[in-house]
Amino acid sequence: MSSLRRLVVLRHAKSARPPDVADHERPLAPRGRRDAPAAGRWLRDADWLPELVLCSTSQRTRETWDLAAAQLGTPPPARYEPALYAATVPELLTAVREVPAHVHTLLLIGHNPSTQDLVLTLAGDGLGDALPRTQESFPTSAIAVLTWYGTWQAIEPGKALLTEMVVPRGKK
Repeated sequence: MSSLRRLVVLRHAKSARPPDVADHERPLAPRGRRDAPAAGRWLRDADWLPELVLCSTSQRTRETWDLAAAQLGTPPPARYEPALYAATVPELLTAVREVPAHVHTLLLIGHNPSTQDLVLTLAGDGLGDALPRTQESFPTSAIAVLTWYGTWQAIEPGKALLTEMVVPRGKK
């Protein structure tokens, strides 16, 4: 029996660019520290709470998850995957296809351009203006929600519906 799957894709919040800091170690900028909790609040309020989180190992993605997770009450388990840093779409698809069958909603936190490319690869259609907005831009803190009936292993390009694309922002 096939069941509804939700892949929630979150691009990390705005990062700083301090001199002499390797890309992998770049922290969040002040705006990112405001926006990441807003992303968590949006996930909570929209009731898109994941059962599992796959997160890149970069400093900015880990900080994004820590600040977003603090808004969720009891956060789900998170797996920090080195392969998600600088991943290609095929590498992201491999990670998604390895998700256990009991998980129905997965949150993937990563980097552009691969997060935007993954959403556009999987989305065969979108509700409202979600697809054209994602085609135009997938800025920091953007969240896309893709749904389909089936298994994680069976997800194929063009087979998901892009139901949401939002860019939560924190207050200054």
